[in-house]
Amino acid sequence: MALIRWYDRDLEPVGTFDWLQQQINDLFDLPRFPETQGLFDRRVSPAIDVIEHSDSFTVECDLPGIDQKDIDISIASGVLTIKGEKKTEQKSDKRKVYKKETWEGSFQRTISLPSVVDSDKVEASFTNGVLKITLPKREEAKTKRIELKAK
Repeated sequence: MALIRWYDRDLEPVGTFDWLQQQINDLFDLPRFPETQGLFDRRVSPAIDVIEHSDSFTVECDLPGIDQKDIDISIASGVLTIKGEKKTEQKSDKRKVYKKETWEGSFQRTISLPSVVDSDKVEASFTNGVLKITLPKREEAKTKRIELKAK
């Protein structure tokens, strides 16, 4: 005779399906929502924001603790790639780590760019651990205001 785990749940159909969904997610340990990372991006990578303005796009990437010389930015075939490495501090036998939530090691983030980006005029800056990449739109893609003339 086998023991079966008892789950105290209501007998409502919706509640039962919610419970079943949770059990399946726990079994496979998969996120409920698809991740927004590129094909080669690691699960633990720096956070990025992509913002559209009337004349450009801005990509901001949080890179605390990373030296500017360890960051590589490139654009090829309409894909922006940000690569880098967060180097670890020297480990010592005298220290004890009780909790570690920060990530370390190499990373890569990829973003598909819209065709309106003028890749010849891209600019990047790195201030206080935040990488900011400005991707200007081509002149023909910028929003133009047309004045209406009254007759």
